[in-house]
Amino acid sequence: MPTARHHTAINPLLLPFSGVYGLIVKIRNYLFDVGFFKQEAFDIPVIAVGNITVGGTGKTPHVEILVRLLKEKNKVAVLSRGYKRKSKGYVLAGEDATMHDIGDEPLQMKRKFPDIYVAVDKKRVEGIRRLTSDEETKDVDVILLDDAYQHRYVKPGINILLIDYHRLLINDTLLPAGRMREPKNATRRADMVIITKCPKNLKPVDYRVLTKSLKLLAYQELFFTTVDYGQLVPLFGDKEARQPLDELGKDENILLLTGIASPALLQEELARHAHSIVPLTFADHHAFTAKDAEKINRTFEDMPAPKRIVTTEKDATRLVQLQTLSEGVRNNLFVLPITVKFMLEQETHFNSKILSYVHKNSRNSILAKGKEDHKPKDSHHAANKTQTISFKNN
Repeated sequence: MPTARHHTAINPLLLPFSGVYGLIVKIRNYLFDVGFFKQEAFDIPVIAVGNITVGGTGKTPHVEILVRLLKEKNKVAVLSRGYKRKSKGYVLAGEDATMHDIGDEPLQMKRKFPDIYVAVDKKRVEGIRRLTSDEETKDVDVILLDDAYQHRYVKPGINILLIDYHRLLINDTLLPAGRMREPKNATRRADMVIITKCPKNLKPVDYRVLTKSLKLLAYQELFFTTVDYGQLVPLFGDKEARQPLDELGKDENILLLTGIASPALLQEELARHAHSIVPLTFADHHAFTAKDAEKINRTFEDMPAPKRIVTTEKDATRLVQLQTLSEGVRNNLFVLPITVKFMLEQETHFNSKILSYVHKNSRNSILAKGKEDHKPKDSHHAANKTQTISFKNN
């Protein structure tokens, strides 16, 4: 396979603790599998997107794919836990929602797609109940669960598992020695598996090796996506003043300001277009403070011209509220959006699977089917059953 930077670092001293952690996870999953812990299915399409590793596998841009695909003909809701928010319980994002209300990634989603519902609730079952019953959101047609692969109290119709090409499961182990939240056999719960952040120059033999390494079951479908970078957009200023990466000056110096799990790929991409990259890295979901602003101001001031600052969409939701950034920083701070693109011409097939599932399991379709089932066809009448929707049955 193409040379790639692998971000998996296994600490052998912590392997005994990984064994204990793995035992706890296996017991928890077993209790769900045998029905001791109850899963709830809903009479509305529910699609879960998540991973079994700690860190960024590209969940948000892949949820955005689903939003763009579905929002034209469906009322879409995205339900997240709202990581690092300061609110409690169920919160529906309004026009004036803040990061403290719903978290940075849900806020990014709401600002990008103001016409969809975005809600947060640590208890996803309760969140779905509120979305489908509250007066202001009960017209919802499909619910997308962000980062919900481990949240097994909800039984989604489609379970999408993301795996980072640069942190393949075959090279990883369980927490805390590695980065895995669950053992490798947890992939069996997925209906779709997407290997994300793939290099654009993968060869046919690389796809075969990746496919074989996952050992997927017959009903599971495998997809590959890669990252596409958009145009630089000023965080403070005219949003129409966009600039393609190819138009960066070869003598330009860039301060790469990030608080995400995996900034390495972004740094490599920018290095192809600029003279030098100065990384200023914070922890994932980092809440920027006045002290951080001082560091950002000082670092940027010390850099030689020509220069600018580049950050991510997720970081922008937190940086925009930082009042103590200098005028020089604010005038030169740009956001670089990313999107994901399917490889091997798989987009049409992926879209077809998603749209078919949503159509067949929409409330209107279920209602129509229920009416048909209650028509007297013969002397035998089916018993009333709880509606369970499943991708595997499509």
